[in-house]
Amino acid sequence: MRNLLFAAFFDHQDSLKRFLLRRLGNAALAEDLTQETWLRAASANAAPIGNPKSYLFRVAANLANDHLRRARHGIEVQGRDDIVPLYADLRPSPEQQAVDRSELQRLLRAVDALPPRAREVFILAKVHELSHAEIAARLGIARNTVMVHMANALAQLHRHLKRSED
Repeated sequence: MRNLLFAAFFDHQDSLKRFLLRRLGNAALAEDLTQETWLRAASANAAPIGNPKSYLFRVAANLANDHLRRARHGIEVQGRDDIVPLYADLRPSPEQQAVDRSELQRLLRAVDALPPRAREVFILAKVHELSHAEIAARLGIARNTVMVHMANALAQLHRHLKRSED
């Protein structure tokens, strides 16, 4: 189930940020709550989720509502950017860093296992953030072909990550 959530988060991360930006009007806060959405969704021990995308957007909406409620009641604590680093260690724990590195390595192995054209389309879309039309123009292929390669890449990544999790 976690791989389905990860795939949905990976696919809809930009949409989640835009959704939160519209709700909150603050790009940095939208970015933070997008990451918090993944942390909450990944750590939840919920029953199987029928629609991972809807679930992620519901988690994001709840986080935004919680933030707005705290801010409205003056509960939100703001620290000055020049002082907070003196007192708070904002880095992930060594254990979390190790887990994150391991997850990243799993993902990189899965991307490396993709067929060359699917890998190229995936990287252009997800790393370089090009649209399907831009990828099609760059590679000299039809936009629909880009969409097929992307769908195949995502399906293969999902299968690879599911196998390596088991």
